[in-house]
Amino acid sequence: MNAEFMQAFEQLGKEKGISTEVLFDAIEAALISAYKRNFASAQNVRVSLDRSTGDIHVFARKTVVEVVKDPRMEISLEEAKRTDVRYELDDVVELEVTPKNFGRIAAQTAKQVVVQRIREAERGIIFEEFSNRESDIVTGIVQRIEQKNVLIDLGKAEAILAPSEQMTGELYKPGDRIKTYITEVRKTTKGPQILVSRTHPGLLKRLFELEVPEIHDGVVEIKSVAREPGLRSKIAVYSRDENVDPVGACVGHKGMRVQTIVNELRGEKIDIVKWNSDPAKYIASALSPAKVVLVDVNETEKISKVVVPDYQLSLAIGKEGQNARLAAKLTGWKIDIKSESQAGSLV
Repeated sequence: MNAEFMQAFEQLGKEKGISTEVLFDAIEAALISAYKRNFASAQNVRVSLDRSTGDIHVFARKTVVEVVKDPRMEISLEEAKRTDVRYELDDVVELEVTPKNFGRIAAQTAKQVVVQRIREAERGIIFEEFSNRESDIVTGIVQRIEQKNVLIDLGKAEAILAPSEQMTGELYKPGDRIKTYITEVRKTTKGPQILVSRTHPGLLKRLFELEVPEIHDGVVEIKSVAREPGLRSKIAVYSRDENVDPVGACVGHKGMRVQTIVNELRGEKIDIVKWNSDPAKYIASALSPAKVVLVDVNETEKISKVVVPDYQLSLAIGKEGQNARLAAKLTGWKIDIKSESQAGSLV
């Protein structure tokens, strides 16, 4: 291999983000295999590749012994001393055995190694990039659907949206542009496998972080998220600045901010409630849009009894218990809801 060939390797290594030394070490290792394969050699050999000229030398490595049993691996002390008088028993002697036509084989082998290493490096770079983006949102284009899995083109890589991570009633067509949440990035022999979700609560949280500057700046904090994907969600927010209304910041002017998120989630209803350190007030907010008359909390067992006006009972519980279920998930409390007439003496 000539100097121009070596310069091309170095340039390619830099472009692909591969250390030149790593590349040359890999070529040397591959050349050892190529030498043994092409010259039927069982010798212990070392290949030296000159980093500047591209010259290649193959050396047979032999151990100095008193009596030679395997001439491919051993050399007598007497013969070793003919090479250099300083050799002693158990030293390793290197004798050059470079074949005349090894250059052509070397060039072909080097090319194969470089192609393989570049492919590995590119996969490694993609893996690093996306593994650093776990728990983040990515935008991609639906490519195709295979066995109910939706495959999404992310540009440099392909993501998998499994059936369990797809929203109820949502249809995915090739060419659709969608946002998904990266749940896991796995390293496989075929490159990184990126698993994404449309149902994860983290998707809703990150959408608000992207859409609401006050959340991004740390003024407003998302304390909790509860989702029934594609149907309804609740999000609890808190403001570190008493002059900033956390709910208003998330709703936006004329509801524009929350509407953008609702549209992205294909019409999923979103309740934004104000977080409170007082469990009773927090639970009352979490049951929004229902009005609450009384909240009685048991701190030890994290159970609460809630009383609502008779006409608000069905609203507080929600369709098939959805509102109460989401409120319980949001607050982390078990919630028992009764109407005023049912509660009787509690009021």
